[in-house]
Amino acid sequence: MDQLALLLVLLLGAVVTVPLGDRLGLPSPVLMTLGGIVLALVDFVPNVDVPPDLILPLVLPPLLYAAVQRTSWRQFAANIRPILLLAVALVFVTTAAVAAVAHAVVPGLPLAGALALGALGAPPDPVAGTAVAGTLGLPRRLVSILEGEGLFNDVTAIVLYHVAIAAAVSGTFSWPAAAGQLVLSAVVAVAVGLALGWLSNKLMSLLDDATLQTGLTLLVPFVAYVLAEELHGSGVLAVLTTALFLAEHAVDADDVLGRITGQSFWQIVDTLVTGVAFGLIGLELHNVFGTSAGREWRMLGWGAAVVAVVVGVRLLWLLPATWLAKRLHKRRDYDEEIPVSWRETVVMWWSGMRGVASVALALAIPLTTDDGQPFPGRDEIVFIAFCVIMATLVVQGLTLPWLVKRLGVRADTDAERALERDLALRAAKAAKARLREIEEVEELPEELSERLLRGAFDIGARISPDILDDERRERYAKRADRFKTTQRVQREMMSAARHAVLAARSEPGSDPEIVDRVLRQLDVRSLR
Repeated sequence: MDQLALLLVLLLGAVVTVPLGDRLGLPSPVLMTLGGIVLALVDFVPNVDVPPDLILPLVLPPLLYAAVQRTSWRQFAANIRPILLLAVALVFVTTAAVAAVAHAVVPGLPLAGALALGALGAPPDPVAGTAVAGTLGLPRRLVSILEGEGLFNDVTAIVLYHVAIAAAVSGTFSWPAAAGQLVLSAVVAVAVGLALGWLSNKLMSLLDDATLQTGLTLLVPFVAYVLAEELHGSGVLAVLTTALFLAEHAVDADDVLGRITGQSFWQIVDTLVTGVAFGLIGLELHNVFGTSAGREWRMLGWGAAVVAVVVGVRLLWLLPATWLAKRLHKRRDYDEEIPVSWRETVVMWWSGMRGVASVALALAIPLTTDDGQPFPGRDEIVFIAFCVIMATLVVQGLTLPWLVKRLGVRADTDAERALERDLALRAAKAAKARLREIEEVEELPEELSERLLRGAFDIGARISPDILDDERRERYAKRADRFKTTQRVQREMMSAARHAVLAARSEPGSDPEIVDRVLRQLDVRSLR
């Protein structure tokens, strides 16, 4: 089996493990990691051979861009305080604690290498955490905080990682220079992200085609990452800034086809890239143990010590940080989402799994320094990093569903239904107001006007039937039954039309391009 065949196997696994995980009640990232471990034990499966300098720019941009699609700038602004406590402060604290322990227990590991290990092991993975926690019916505020933490802690950790790697490669380190590099990296990244977001938004309006617009969104995260890195900025922060800008500004409410196409495309990209990345984690385990060279038990002891620090520091930090956030929340009455009980805090603690970002950073460690010498402690750093990843991802990922069930942490369904009801009322009122505006300038037949008015109420009723009283709800139910019957018959009619047009593709003298054009018109009409 060659590298291409192995990649195809991982892509297939990424697709298959999603429904398999749903049936088994296990997270698909964990299944992909376990599958990678199994593949690594098979003799004919080759070792993964990906150049370290390509790991980060190939894996992180699409995953971060896809993650931002599930959130908004308002969520970040409302939750800025808990996110900063988790994404910035906790990353610094974890990096320092891990670096101190690793430098003390691993013989010959320089401080710069220990800091690189701390930085790559500090950030809980946004993909792993939300992929596992998002399927457990947790309160939306917890998932929002995990998403925000996962995105911003990657930015903080990767900047720290680059500073530590630069110090280890060059052999020199200066705290003032490192602090200046952090600030400069952030400023350049934000500037690149905003400029590219504005330019991409303008291009979106020029590309009046859903396929071309979606293709542009595929290029944007990679361009943002590479351009920022070339200008000595943070590529991750540039991707995050660009994605947030586009999420706020590149939204056309009437572009139904473009929105559905883009969402479907990025769900596919997210699934495939996530699956491959977690599969690589398991596959790399074979290489990692190959570097132990008879020191397996000693290195496992080092890994266990770092795992204890990573997990313990998160709990010791979360308890006072959550208490402080709740005190400030009550005093200032901010509209932010915070854990409201110790049970939710425990779930947040146990959701801090390491994954794609950590493995990408570990594999991206250079092989040599500037003077041509082997990177100091690279094998030990990679081994310990994978101990942290496997312990948190597999152990915590497999036990998190049990913990959530045991603690009884569940989403506030009443609040979600209330919000859904409010949105349904807003949609119905907007449709009714627009109908009145049209009636002021156009003379509509009375029968048509009444039917359109009922349709305005039906818009909201389809979202939340609770907005109607009993009598209206009964009338709506009858209309809904008729509508479903009409839709079913129309679907059958459109299906027959599509089959007839598609059959023409194989007929002599038929032009496939014209057939596809007609078929697309039928598909769009069916979608609407």
